[in-house]
Amino acid sequence: MAFEAMFEPIKIGSQTIRNRVVSTAHAEVYATDGGMTSERYVKYYEEKAKGGCGLCICGGSSVVSIDSPQGWWSSVNLSTDRIIPHFQNLADAVHKHGGKIMIQITHMGRRSRWDGYDWSTLLSPSGVREPVHRSTCKTIEEEEIWRIIGDFAQAARRAKEGGLDGVELSAVHQHLVDQFWSPRVNKRTDQWGGSFENRMRFGMEVLKAVREEVGDEFVVGMRITGDEFHPDGLDHEEMKRIAAYYDATGKVDFFGVVGSGCDTHNTLANVIPNMSYPPEPFLHLAAGIKTVVSVPVIHAQNIKDPNQATRILEAGHVDLVGMTRAHIADPHLIAKIKMGQTDQIRQCVGANYCIDRQYQGLDVLCIQNGATSREYMGLPHIIEKTRGPLRKVVVVGGGPGGMEAARVSAERGHDVTLFEAKDQIGGQITTASRAPGRDQMAGITRWYQLELDRLGVDIRLNTPADEATIKDLRPDIVLLATGGTPHMTQVADWGFDEDPEKSLIVSSWDILDGKVEPAKNVLVFDTICEFSGVSVADYMADKGSRVEIVTDDIKPGAAVGGTTFPTYYRTLYEKEVIMTSDLALHKVYREGPALVAVLENEYTGQMEERVVDQVVVENGVKPSETLYYTLKPQSRNRGQMDLEALYAIEPQPCLSEPGEGFLLFRIGDCTAPRNTHAAIYDALRLCKDF
Repeated sequence: MAFEAMFEPIKIGSQTIRNRVVSTAHAEVYATDGGMTSERYVKYYEEKAKGGCGLCICGGSSVVSIDSPQGWWSSVNLSTDRIIPHFQNLADAVHKHGGKIMIQITHMGRRSRWDGYDWSTLLSPSGVREPVHRSTCKTIEEEEIWRIIGDFAQAARRAKEGGLDGVELSAVHQHLVDQFWSPRVNKRTDQWGGSFENRMRFGMEVLKAVREEVGDEFVVGMRITGDEFHPDGLDHEEMKRIAAYYDATGKVDFFGVVGSGCDTHNTLANVIPNMSYPPEPFLHLAAGIKTVVSVPVIHAQNIKDPNQATRILEAGHVDLVGMTRAHIADPHLIAKIKMGQTDQIRQCVGANYCIDRQYQGLDVLCIQNGATSREYMGLPHIIEKTRGPLRKVVVVGGGPGGMEAARVSAERGHDVTLFEAKDQIGGQITTASRAPGRDQMAGITRWYQLELDRLGVDIRLNTPADEATIKDLRPDIVLLATGGTPHMTQVADWGFDEDPEKSLIVSSWDILDGKVEPAKNVLVFDTICEFSGVSVADYMADKGSRVEIVTDDIKPGAAVGGTTFPTYYRTLYEKEVIMTSDLALHKVYREGPALVAVLENEYTGQMEERVVDQVVVENGVKPSETLYYTLKPQSRNRGQMDLEALYAIEPQPCLSEPGEGFLLFRIGDCTAPRNTHAAIYDALRLCKDF
């Protein structure tokens, strides 16, 4: 009853949605064979429907025309009738669990790349290029305008014939429809530009053509922005006027509303707010649109938990809440609420691992859930009890891999002991969460702590496991997730020493974990260019240090994703952090009370120096392998993993082979340093068959 507002059915056009929760359109990067919805695609959405989601709008940026490239992000291709039987499979899979499924359709216009696949000629109303993709484009011609309008209608027909419940016209994120709307992009003086009515004409003709093709019973919605956040763009009042204009036609069944344009790197970060943003930061824009339209309004930006969703719905700000990343983290969110298991919901922490991968052309994955989008491979979200022998499982290391290994093994019914040398579990997640704007990372650990407590895992903190301690428990399986340590010894001239009093450099971990206080004048050398370097620079600047972050890569934070690095750049510039690229740390030496950092230009070899109080190095992780090599000779499998079985998501053959003694496996950074998702994925695909 506490979440009653979430479970109230609602009518959208001809369709009744069983609850008020939506998984909104996002590019999944799962379509194959020229943009067809694959088995992976179908199972991904079936899992959400199985978990209780009311409405899934799939296929963010699914293209209607052959000249709107879909290959870069493996989006769905609605420009051909080939898609129809694939849609039938998708619709059947979702409908059998009581859910509804629609798709977003669009022409990207200038918002794409031309240099691949069919080498398309990109289009925009006035030939104005888009900053994010850096792609040039032509000015669209009258004949092309009418062709694309027809393409929208045919795409909607294909969705209808495929059994989907509706389409969402994308007029957001600077796709072609809102490129015509926006005076920043539309400089035309003919019937397609200039006055308000002329700028609206393309979108209106698209809407009319779609509605004529599919009739009144098929749902047709529009996704729009509530404010482009550009001085020369569409502001909130103008967007209210646009929404009211289209609503007055009676041809739109719902509006999805988000905040911000995304044709620049800075505005792109607003569209999918990461953990540095407050909850639902642009809800007021959707609420503003709701005041001028007569149909349901959906809003999805940083709505992560049921209490938040309920508050928004009860207040009447919008009619449906989009909990898209929340369903990527846990597609069984709704079912768990129904069963009174809200504490068991794996809540999204806003790491944006999912969307940042998409902007790199990689498949969408969740930083903390290894099963998401791998349902078709047999990776389960709900772990079943084993039908085989019950085992004693010892896990060493309480980082992400160790926590997942302990959880999955305990869910299988095994007796699990987890050793952690520190006074809390979490590993590098705990370190990461100490940086400004990264505190929500700790939510991953909080969920694991609750789950391990629920499952009765014997957690032994402040206990470095050794050979004798482990063997005393007479384990059947020993799983090492001991992680690694900062790789500080790679270059001897950096001057690292195990004795902190003698060492000329310190690690980013030392700073973030509070072992070493930030000095007044600091140089951060970051050769990895992921989160740790920019995080420690931000942290130290927040503490009052004067910071220069130096990298031998193309820019600081080069490997931080497209929706995330802009938030770092905003705060680093605000705190006057100096950002320097193309320089490697060659040597560090003392000169009186100061340190001198000698930097070498990556391209010219020229040396330059910085006189500072402290040098912080981020050079990745070196595996902690000592315990592994101690136990390896005594293990039945000599610590070896059958990689063919692991990659095929099949049981390790040694699990069914007879023998005395324990099996030994290692995962995560103590094998080879990668990231949080890799450690969790390894643990899940290995331990699900214990």
